Amino acid sequence: MFKVNEILMLHQSTVAIWHRQSIENTYSGPLETVCQQHIFNFELWHQEDIARSPTVSDSEIANVKRAIDKLNQARNDYIEKLDDLLTEFLFDSGIRAMDLARQNTETPGSVIDRLSIMSLRLFHYQEQLERDDAEQAHIEKVAQRIELCQRQKKDLSQSLDELLDDILSGKKIHRTYRQMKMYNDPTLNPYLYQRSPSEKVRC
Repeated sequence: MFKVNEILMLHQSTVAIWHRQSIENTYSGPLETVCQQHIFNFELWHQEDIARSPTVSDSEIANVKRAIDKLNQARNDYIEKLDDLLTEFLFDSGIRAMDLARQNTETPGSVIDRLSIMSLRLFHYQEQLERDDAEQAHIEKVAQRIELCQRQKKDLSQSLDELLDDILSGKKIHRTYRQMKMYNDPTLNPYLYQRSPSEKVRC
């Protein structure tokens, strides 16, 4: 099933590759889903950068915000897909949680998502560390943050490894938690279902 070291390697290597060439998912099995979820985070990161640029026009910001909305929805959908893969694996393998098994506060899919974002953060901090025009104070601040991010990445990946071991041994309960986002649902978001009569006619 999921192997933490493989996930970490995928995150790190693809971030570097996708900054040099086009985005491509060359993986199969569970790692294919890990990679696709990572792609959404990669694209989301860069759209968020554009959204904060003071030189971008209002019309461009509107397009970027819509792109961010779609990417964030896809990102959350794929967190669920990651957890679904584990749910299916447990069912197919006949692995059931013990009677006294406890529930974790975060699912493996959510942790993988956080590790994906951390790999992006580390890559871009490294870019800042290597800037030729940066002052020493900036370099020192970035170096401190890289050290902290590396520590958090280590802690988070170790926690994921332990969580997966506990789930596979029945010590922890695993459930796929549905994000149940409301903003993109035309039946739940008032701004989507409470349109004016003229807009309804045009549709």
